Amino acid sequence: MTEQASGRPFPSGDFSRFWRARAAAGLGTYVTLLALQTLVVLTLDGTAQDVGWLNSARWLPYLVLGLVVGALVDRCRRRPVMVATDLAQAALLAAIPAAWLLDVLTMPLLLVLVAAYGTASLVNGAAATSFVPRLVARDELQRAHARLDGADAVAQTAGPALGGLLVRWIGPPLAVLLDAVTHLYAALAVARLRTVEPVPAPDPDTAPDAARSVTREIREGVRWVYRTSGLAVLAGATHVWFAANAVVGAVLAPYALLTLGLDALQLALATALAGVGAVVGAVVTTAGGRRLGIGPAVITAHVVTTVGVAVMLLAGVGTTGWAATAVLGVGQAFYGFGIGFGNSHEESYRQALTPDAMQGRTITTMRSANRAVIVVVAPLGGLLADRAGDRFALGVAAAVFAVAVAVLAASPFRRTRTVEP
Repeated sequence: MTEQASGRPFPSGDFSRFWRARAAAGLGTYVTLLALQTLVVLTLDGTAQDVGWLNSARWLPYLVLGLVVGALVDRCRRRPVMVATDLAQAALLAAIPAAWLLDVLTMPLLLVLVAAYGTASLVNGAAATSFVPRLVARDELQRAHARLDGADAVAQTAGPALGGLLVRWIGPPLAVLLDAVTHLYAALAVARLRTVEPVPAPDPDTAPDAARSVTREIREGVRWVYRTSGLAVLAGATHVWFAANAVVGAVLAPYALLTLGLDALQLALATALAGVGAVVGAVVTTAGGRRLGIGPAVITAHVVTTVGVAVMLLAGVGTTGWAATAVLGVGQAFYGFGIGFGNSHEESYRQALTPDAMQGRTITTMRSANRAVIVVVAPLGGLLADRAGDRFALGVAAAVFAVAVAVLAASPFRRTRTVEP
């Protein structure tokens, strides 16, 4: 907890402005996720594996640069980093419809632009998440993350629906422009924050006239997450969860558009129900965490996510059209509820255990491993779907989600109720 955050009413004016910036950018992101997947499948005539490559390109920067970014973010003030990277994301997103209008948009070019966008998003996310403990007191971290998750859940509801309408009206490439506008707004909102950030102090264990080794800082971050912090079991289960999520991400659009025969609007509405579930999960997460405790709340969330994928498998079994859309949507609602209910507890648990000087490295160490899993598994999940069928791939995803539940349920984490100051 920083001196700035201590004693402030919740939410502060700066947190509210920060929240609005994240909410706007999140809305645009969910529009873009649907628009890009639809663009690959319908505009560029791609396959499930191509969607997997798209997801892989988005997260590749975490694998290549994630650990370095964490060390660098911990060395600088985080607000200017957020502003610069929001502007960069806006420019890169605007390049996609520009390339399409010039008739030069191809799958390789799209992957390059998405990878560059992912790099800016990596830096922005590390700076933004590690900025939260500077805005609120430590005992308000869970509530702060619950509010951020709630905004994200609303965006997850409205974004795909809005994206589906935009895709139908103006086409997938031009729909991406909305996300560029939201990142411009986020940059302006963050630039107006009044929170004064301390200049990161040099490490007292190093010579005063020598720059700290980035390699050493990276090692410290990795050692903290997987050895000394008590986060290792949660980190491992999260990596397994992301493997399953990567398969779902690669398979969902082809499953809906090709196997179930839905159109872009039906896919958008089904996906929007994941946002509805996430909104409900985010609304009840604080009360649920108080009743269950941190560990049981996270495990419960993962169980509900697993059930959601199982329900998605039932779409198209004796149903077609809007009936299949409804079943897929119910599965998405369960899926979203699990994410909305569990995420704030994971985030606040991690941040409460982590000193401010290690926040950036802790975030990017865990996220880099999570996204590295996506980079590897997403194309394999798409290939599995192309070879064995979408339903089989979703079944594998459900089984892997169940493994994440088992890892946490078999560990001492299941007894974690609160984080002591």
